[in-house]
Amino acid sequence: MSSNNGIGRRGMLKALAGVPVVGLLGVQALRKYNYEMENDVRRKIVKDLGLEDLLDSVKPVQASKGDLIRIGIIGTGVRGKQHLKALGFWSKDEMESTLKGSNKSNKAQLQTQMNYGNLNIAITGICDVFDPHAEEGLEYASNDIFTGGDLARQHGLKRYRTYHEMLADPNIDAVTIATPDHHHAKMAIDAVKAGKHVYAEKAVIHREDEIEPLYEAVKNSNVTFQQGHQYTQNSIFKQAKEIIDRGMLGDISHLETFTNRNGSWGAWIRHLDSNGNPKIGDPSMIDWQQWLGDAPYAPFSVKRLYSWARYFDYDTGLYGQLFSHEYDAFNQLLNIGIPDTVASSGGQYYYKEFGEIPDILHTTMEYPEKGFAFTYSGNLNSSSNRERAVYGKDAWMTVLGKLKLTPDKKSEKYADLLDDNSISPDRPMIEVTPGGNLDSPVDAIASATSAYYAERGLISTNIEGKEWDITHLHLKEWIDCIRNGGTPSSGIEKAYETGVTIAMADISYRENCITKWDPVNKKILRI
Repeated sequence: MSSNNGIGRRGMLKALAGVPVVGLLGVQALRKYNYEMENDVRRKIVKDLGLEDLLDSVKPVQASKGDLIRIGIIGTGVRGKQHLKALGFWSKDEMESTLKGSNKSNKAQLQTQMNYGNLNIAITGICDVFDPHAEEGLEYASNDIFTGGDLARQHGLKRYRTYHEMLADPNIDAVTIATPDHHHAKMAIDAVKAGKHVYAEKAVIHREDEIEPLYEAVKNSNVTFQQGHQYTQNSIFKQAKEIIDRGMLGDISHLETFTNRNGSWGAWIRHLDSNGNPKIGDPSMIDWQQWLGDAPYAPFSVKRLYSWARYFDYDTGLYGQLFSHEYDAFNQLLNIGIPDTVASSGGQYYYKEFGEIPDILHTTMEYPEKGFAFTYSGNLNSSSNRERAVYGKDAWMTVLGKLKLTPDKKSEKYADLLDDNSISPDRPMIEVTPGGNLDSPVDAIASATSAYYAERGLISTNIEGKEWDITHLHLKEWIDCIRNGGTPSSGIEKAYETGVTIAMADISYRENCITKWDPVNKKILRI
């Protein structure tokens, strides 16, 4: 039955007129009802919806122009090498194997970056306390893909034994921090005080007493700070935000997200090679005391060195590694801010012999003033696919690698369209796919962990027919803000909100309590 509050087909099309639908090769896959529609039918839908003039609404990536910026990399393990690659510095062996290999996603990203991604930066410093990682970092940093190494040779490259030495060097303008998490806040604070611009990987804090000092240090400085949450660079994020901003979901009551992974690597058990033998490492190769930092003393072990994310001394596990991205995605979409209360539960049920972090987590965050709740579930022993979801009174939306908007069967906003069966609560009324020159980007991803990040929109996106590395675009945003001013999408305000929320969830789990945020005194309370 129609409702007086419902909108008809004309109103529906008008509401959709501001939703960007750009994708690969300038055509976004916008589909209604039948997932097997031919391209000409999909183009007709785009035309009928009046969206033809928005085919170029996602702007092309602009070249980074300005003076050369000299960057130091602190931490050159897995993520630090990804920073180097995203900045345009690849080892010769990996570059050649990528170009000759069959991994279409890596090949597309390398080729696009070689053609369009020059950020006009030089890597002038590498700092890692573990010799094999430092040597790998030097190998990557010595070969920029734009000049074949001439740029690196021209500006020089140095290994620093301590990050303090790097921060004291006037030949370093900015640093990226990709160490174990328990170092992030202290290193970032020291870098800011040294006048260096900072790109800090998540999570930016390890414990609650680091939040305020980091925030105050950045706010009282002139440095450009970016937190390593790259999802906002994905083109699908822009469509999702537009749909939310236009009120197409109605009043929002629930946010829901999950992080499911299955396998030892996805659970951060990374000290064994493919044959099950311990990876390289002994006390002669590392400054172990510096690696420990302010963490409690523990004898050197290869297990802690590589699988550090499984120990509370160095990380918060699922919260710092995975939930951090999920919270930031919703915070960027809806500006949810810090929750009023957080309650966490879970346990270590499967990987009991490896560290202390739980492999099952359930967390509920309450936002009574905003009128909704936010639930998170993490599972390290199942790879079943689940999605980020935003539930509104009139429609619900899921956002991962693609976006789906489905009407609620009792929606008043879409009542007329539901009554005449133009739309159905059983299928998305809108499905937006970024597209790609790959049949399926996930199929071309090398590892299960990479596939997980690809599914959640954290590896690559497509703009004007080019496959862009998300980390490259996020670092580029930081670099452009250093040169031209402005605030990065994941600046210190968002980092502060992330830090508080992670600390609330982590405390709730470890101390078996409900946490409450006191915004006046800026304190996390246990209740």
